[in-house]
Parts: sequence; structure tokens; C-alpha cells
Amino acid sequence: MTQNTALLLLDLQNEMVDPSGKIGSGGLAKIVAERDVLGNASRALNWARAAGRPVVFVRLGFRPDYSDALSVAPRIKKLKENKAAVVGTWGTEFPATLQPLADELVVTKQCVNPFYNTGLMNWLFARRIGNIVIGGVVTNLVVESTARAADDAGLAVTVLEDICAAPNPAWHSFSVENILPMFATVAATQAVCVPAGG
Repeated sequence: MTQNTALLLLDLQNEMVDPSGKIGSGGLAKIVAERDVLGNASRALNWARAAGRPVVFVRLGFRPDYSDALSVAPRIKKLKENKAAVVGTWGTEFPATLQPLADELVVTKQCVNPFYNTGLMNWLFARRIGNIVIGGVVTNLVVESTARAADDAGLAVTVLEDICAAPNPAWHSFSVENILPMFATVAATQAVCVPAGG
């Protein structure tokens, strides 16, 4: 893995990955735990920090009145009904094992694509990042969208499959086996996040 590589952790926030989260409680948190997503993400995070590579934490977060939610899709209506992913609440914070450092970028988005209406792409280009390593939830939403948009922008993408999960395992499998390989290299954390000299 080259030095111009950044790690992007996608939507691994309390609302999604904790059993008490308004989204996680619907079954996603259980699958996240079964797949050890947070453990694998922590290993990737330690690898990136030890190697001096930039780390970006991406999260979904809205104003309390959802006036910044542009999408009119049914899933957004459900978020509003549950008052989920409101900025400033526990749901938009990160688990204890995945706490951003003061100098690490946190990107708050209001849609699936983390590059839309955020400065993330410009931030990567300003640092001459040519490769991104990504993982998060949900596989067929934010992970897939990130891989597609990054590929369009000329970035090389590696998806850490064991840092990804979906509430329906069939969605995850289909994405990993059929969609993501068109835009990215799909690999396991231990195969990519190898310590220097390891």
C-alpha cells in the first residue's frame, strides 16, 4: 500500500452499530457484532495511525428539523419518524474503540454519497491522496456509493470486506461479489493493514 493512501471509516457511528441505536436496533448492530466489524475497524485504524496515513471518519447527521435532508426517499422518512442521526446527539458520535483524534477529519453528510455537498474530495486531492481504503455500513449504500464516486474521480479504492455489513446479509454478499469488484479491490483487513516490517 503506497504512502498516498487514506483510510475512510464510513457511518460506523452509534446510531448504526450499537444495539441501542435507532438504526442498529433493527438488526444491523447484531450483524456488526457477529462480523466483528468494530474490531476489524479498530485494527485498520491502528494500522493507518501507525503508518502516518490520514484517517477520515464519515457519519450521517442532520439538523433537528431535517431541513438539510434533500432526499425524499422512503428511508429518509423513516429516519425523520425515528428522529435518528441528529447532529449533537449520541447517535452521531462514534464507539469508544473508534474515537477520532483531534487532527483527524470528521465529515458529516446528509446523503449516501460522502463526497456530495462535503469538502471530502477536495480534502483528499489537496493531500495528493490517490488511494483510499474504505469500510463501513451499510455495504450496499455508503460503501458502494463511496467506491463508485471515488472511482469516477480517479482514486484507487480498496474495500475492507470485514469492516462492512448490511442488515440483510444477502445485500452485503451481492454487493461484495457482484458490484464492488467493478470499482475496487475487495480484501480482508489482515491482508491489507499489514504493520511496517510485517
